[in-house]
Amino acid sequence: MTTATPDTTTAALSVRGLRKTFAGRTVLDGIDLDVRAGELVAVLGANGSGKSTALRCVIGLERPDAGSVRLHGEETAGQAGRRPAAVSRRAAMVFQHIHLVPRRSALDNVCAGALGRLPLRRSLTPLLFPRELREEAMACLARVGLADRAGEAVARLSGGQQQRVAVARALCQRADVLLADEPVASLDPAATTQVLDLLGVLARDEGLAVAAVLHQPALARRHADRIVGLRGGGLVIDAPAGDVPASALDDLYSHGPGPEGTTP
Repeated sequence: MTTATPDTTTAALSVRGLRKTFAGRTVLDGIDLDVRAGELVAVLGANGSGKSTALRCVIGLERPDAGSVRLHGEETAGQAGRRPAAVSRRAAMVFQHIHLVPRRSALDNVCAGALGRLPLRRSLTPLLFPRELREEAMACLARVGLADRAGEAVARLSGGQQQRVAVARALCQRADVLLADEPVASLDPAATTQVLDLLGVLARDEGLAVAAVLHQPALARRHADRIVGLRGGGLVIDAPAGDVPASALDDLYSHGPGPEGTTP
């Protein structure tokens, strides 16, 4: 199932011909993907289909073998750790395993999203976070519904609340492209709904471009504007969520896992 050729002039994130191999095995086989401001795109596929690898290549954690990644039309270097700083700040990633500092407050963790914008001496300790940054971080916590927990140690928050702190940290980075790699995999149903509702609000109400790797087709159909499906490293579905039949989603998972040794 495919759609018309994407309009790259309006895409916040535009990926073309992305290829990646591990130990001679093809994980991404020349995929094209656009994510526009104001939409939540769900990325589905069986283990080994290339979902997480695609996001890691976009954010610069993996170096693709070929292809291009553009953020608002600006080409990134396509090499891990070598993207221009101005471009790097425009995209942020939220992970399945929440990378927060447990003993620090929610506010301090959100402030850390702005470390790339601070002079080195101020980035070494939370005590030196400027007042303006702390106010900005409080506003980000308010956007995810956690302003009242700002002073609480992250370790005391629930899993869903911690994931929302991670989203607030990405917002404090001032990113307008938000990538989420299985952000609800370890959450209970209530927290799952809260996090996915939040991603939808950030996309549709605040104009972010959001792409989320999910493993649950039912959640993708319920929360996403568009569904992208990967199988064997190739893009096999790219359509509005309401237009994707259940049989097409079932087919994504009917061929078993991807090549042995690949990253899901």
